[in-house]
Parts: sequence; C-alpha cells; structure tokens
Amino acid sequence: MPRRSDTNDINGIVSALLSDMAAAQTSQQRRWGYGRAAAAIWELDEPVQAYLQKDGTLRKIRNVGPSSAKVIGEVLATGGSPTVEQAVAASSRRAEVEKSRTWRANFLTRSQVRAALRESSPKLVSRSAYRGDLQMHSVWSDGSETLEAIVKTAIGRGYQYSAVTDHSYGLPIARGVSMASIAEQHAEIDRLNEKYLGRFRLIKGIEANISEDGTPDMKPEELRRLEIVVAAPHAALRLAADQTERMVRAVSTPGVHILGHPRGRKYGSRPGVSADWPRVFAEAARHQVAIEIDGDPSRQDVDYELASRAVDAGCLFALDSDAHSVRELRYAETAIAHARLAGIPAERIINCWSVEQLLEWAAQRSA
Repeated sequence: MPRRSDTNDINGIVSALLSDMAAAQTSQQRRWGYGRAAAAIWELDEPVQAYLQKDGTLRKIRNVGPSSAKVIGEVLATGGSPTVEQAVAASSRRAEVEKSRTWRANFLTRSQVRAALRESSPKLVSRSAYRGDLQMHSVWSDGSETLEAIVKTAIGRGYQYSAVTDHSYGLPIARGVSMASIAEQHAEIDRLNEKYLGRFRLIKGIEANISEDGTPDMKPEELRRLEIVVAAPHAALRLAADQTERMVRAVSTPGVHILGHPRGRKYGSRPGVSADWPRVFAEAARHQVAIEIDGDPSRQDVDYELASRAVDAGCLFALDSDAHSVRELRYAETAIAHARLAGIPAERIINCWSVEQLLEWAAQRSA
C-alpha cells in the first residue's frame, strides 16, 4: 500500500486555502499577493509549524504578508480558516473554487518531498541510485536553457546521462520542433557527447503528443530517429468520457518508450484523462513501456497511489523532472518521493539503470 510521509500536511492545507483566497479576490493585486503566498508555503523546506516563535507569531516567510499570516494562524489553531471560507462564500467564483478543491488529491509539498527522501530504508529507491533524468526541454522548443547548460547542470547533480525531450512538431503551442530542427539538434548533441565523452551522455529524445485516437503525432520512421520517445497527452484532458482505448493504443505503439504524465492532470485546474488504469498499466507492462512519474509540482503524475497500481501490474517506471530550466531539474526529487511512497523497486526504475542497459532496452522497443 502507498504511504504518506505526513498525513497531516499543514503546508498543503495552508497553500490550498491561500489559493482559494486568491481566487476569491476582486482586486488583481490582492489576487496576486495571495497567490504568491500560496506558492511560498508550498515551497517551504519544512512544515510551517517550524516557523512559529515562542510568542505564537510567525517568523518572516518571504512573500507572506500579514493577511496571509492570519490565514496560517487560523489553520495552525483550528485546522481550517474561517476567513477564507467567508471570502469564498461571498465570492462570485465560489463554484470554481469548489471544483478546484476536488483536483488536489495526492500532491506533495516540498516539505513532504524532503521528508520522503529522508526516510531511511534499503528497500526504497535512493537519490544516489538515480543516474539520469529522461524528460526535459531546451531552447529548441519551450525550454529556456541551451543543451550545454543542461549537460553542465546535470553533471553537477551527479547524473551520468539525461535525455533532452523537446516537444514534437504536432504541438505548435509549445514550439514543437520540426524534423529539420531535430537533425540540427542531433548534430549538436553529437558534438556535446564527444566533448563530454566518458563523463556524460546526452540522449536524443522527444516528447511526442498523443493524439485523441491514441497515436503519436510523428510517423513511425521519424520515431526511429530518436533514442528515447516520451509519449504524453496534451489535449482532451477535461473530458469525463473514458479514454482507456486512447492510452492503450499509445503504450502499444512501437517506438514509444515512456508514457509521460499519463493523466495530464494539473493541481486545482483539471483532473486529466479518465481511464481504466489497471488495464492501461497491464498493456504497458506487456509492451515494456515505462510509466512516468512527472515531478513538476503542478503535475505529480502519476502520483504515489496510482503508481502503486502500476507496481502491481508489473510496470517499469521513469522518474522525471519535466524541467524547462536548469533550476527545475530538482523536480526529479518530487518524482523520487512519489516512487518511495509507492514502494517501487529500484530495478524497475529505468533512471537507475546504466546508460548501456537503458539504450539497449530502448533499442528493443524501437525495433
């Protein structure tokens, strides 16, 4: 069974309430202020209780002003916030807030991630066993970093390899790369791999978009030009209709290695794809396609609870940051935390494999 590192996540409760408070504001400035405070609490390394002083007041937390501190005080005293509930009840956006609250299950705050990583157990995947990140984006699509900046930062994090997976051409909103641009990118990757030979391997990847019929938005011969293909849904993410067949077809497609952020959910914003996930996982296991745990704080997809079902199905896993800047490479830690809570064995996590084992497996999937 999945385990939470802290079943009473005060930071998560406070951050959610501050987000609700932001939504209830008519002033753009106040909406921005509460939103910024919500993000600050979410990113705290320790539970907010650690910021309480002997006189009962809070130590200064960056981007948290007196109004937000009042909400925090109410939560610490009672577990909820009358101030927020009154504001939401009086708001014209009450229905939106109520719906948003249903889309926040099984998200870990930064303090919970750190707690999960600190837990000592030889049975759980460790940060030191993690050899490389297999989903990230560069200036070639919608990322902000050059390939060499990614390589240098990954080396600094102790990685042996990483895959750059810019968006495919079927997703123009994310500046998807053309096949001509992919050829140019591969030439640059070849130069970097020669420069860093023996120290680091940059893997030629792509994040292909899963069409509504379940097919990737690239031709089979184009997929074969990549070493790692992450296939992920980016549309039809708010439909209540079952999309099992779409996802089954995606994991059954030759050349697909990783089912990326499978639901496409977003914190408080959308529920993502609805499907018979045990059936999808069974097909993924049969085809040896890895299920991704995307560590982007707003995604965390799949989460530890759903991941435990994929463990039971015999799936492989990929734990990735989905970084769009080098600062976001730390999001891989969120993915690792979910994997630890789900009890995923390290040998079933492809990021823990040697680059030789990883590329051999990938080549077999592409054959």
